Amino acid sequence: MTKGGMESVEVFTTEGKGRGLKAQKEFLPGDVIFAEPAYAAVVFDSLTHLICHTCFKRQERLHRCGQCKFAYYCDRTCQRAAWLNHKNECSAIKRHGKAPAENIRLAARIMWKIEREGSGLSEGCLVSIDDLQNHVDSFSEEEKKELRVDVESFLEFWPPQSQQFGMQYISHVFGVINCNGFTLSDQRGLQAVGVGIFPNLCQANHDCWPNCTVIFNNGNHEAVRSMFHTQMRIELRALSKISPGDELTVAYVDFLNVSEERRKQLKQQYYFDCTCEHCKKQIKDNLMLAVKEGESKPSAETVKEVIQFSKDTLEKISKARMEGLYHEVVKLCRECLKKQEPVLGDTNIYFLRILSIASEVLSYLQMFEEAADYAKKMVDGYLKIYHPNNAQLGMAVMRAGVTHWHAGLIEAGHGLICKAYAILLVTHGPSHPITKDLEVMRVQTEMELRMFQQNEFMYYKMREAALKNQKIQVMPEPSNETSPSLFHKKE
Repeated sequence: MTKGGMESVEVFTTEGKGRGLKAQKEFLPGDVIFAEPAYAAVVFDSLTHLICHTCFKRQERLHRCGQCKFAYYCDRTCQRAAWLNHKNECSAIKRHGKAPAENIRLAARIMWKIEREGSGLSEGCLVSIDDLQNHVDSFSEEEKKELRVDVESFLEFWPPQSQQFGMQYISHVFGVINCNGFTLSDQRGLQAVGVGIFPNLCQANHDCWPNCTVIFNNGNHEAVRSMFHTQMRIELRALSKISPGDELTVAYVDFLNVSEERRKQLKQQYYFDCTCEHCKKQIKDNLMLAVKEGESKPSAETVKEVIQFSKDTLEKISKARMEGLYHEVVKLCRECLKKQEPVLGDTNIYFLRILSIASEVLSYLQMFEEAADYAKKMVDGYLKIYHPNNAQLGMAVMRAGVTHWHAGLIEAGHGLICKAYAILLVTHGPSHPITKDLEVMRVQTEMELRMFQQNEFMYYKMREAALKNQKIQVMPEPSNETSPSLFHKKE
């Protein structure tokens, strides 16, 4: 089955996993298999005034919709592009007196699109909204209760003059959002800012070691001529060589977890048992649970104690981060690392989690030398665990490179930035804003490295002057989010 722009894939029925996507031709790492605009998408409640409601970019100054005073846009171009989807929402918000929660807004946008176009296959879609899985039958009592509340809120918001839908169909749409809502990020990929429905993407099954990755691209409206504008979309990109007939898979959750934990998370969030090779054979679990080897190999009891201490510390860190107590976070990390280092292996996930938090928070506090030391150990561990073309890995290596640059470790910094650039060329592609940023850093650090090799003294003098007129950004404020799942789950 092929459809506009989707001729290189087909939907097929897999054994035990329902529908899936199969390649119709060969793909190489970095190839875009397909791009898909959102069927419907909304900005998170907490960010509605900070993010453009059309392209989901974070901007300093946004234009507000003069009618509902709720929607914000980069400029007139984004506002015009939004009108078809915002028109009904705009009058409904005015009638209702305020905007409802994000999942109510998303359900309403889906229903208005169905009202306009019918619920059959829309252009470029391999499946209709009706055919997407809702998993309502697998909901826990708590989830069913939340669903009833959502349906009630939706009915209060939904205008009487719009097409009326039955309770079962409204529940189906909320079920679809619950397990198929895709997390959208801002243009720098640093923060989850919204949720969207992409029916074709929903057909790709999960694998913990997938052959594809999904990247959100905010599009580009900056060109003077609109024919060069690109719309907001997701891109399914190949991570390794794919042959015709191969199933196309993506990772719904981050790989940095032992197989038992990943399976538990997948069952809880997506209602299926993972049977991928890495879970069945527990591949890389030994690395993620590694302990120090050799003469001073710790006892099982000591390992258990240190793991428990690490778990308790992570909870304390989470609380301190919520309150913005970053110096307290650093203190907790240092204490924990002191206990971990003689006991846990350098790829142990508890060790890597603390290293990741420590390097991020220390960078934010501009304590770059210590941050760089932790970032280096973290990257060394990640490189042994992750797929070589993993997007999370690329972003972590990029952050580590920038941290090294700030610490004045120009050789290591440039090396890490080059490594990150090679990964992001595959996962994000050369025209993605993040890759473009990285290319600028790569050129800058290469130039600095040459200068450093010719005359170290002059290099440090120039660097001091350059830091006053800083080119490479200081780290963003640490977020309290763990690695985002591919699909957004309502909290």
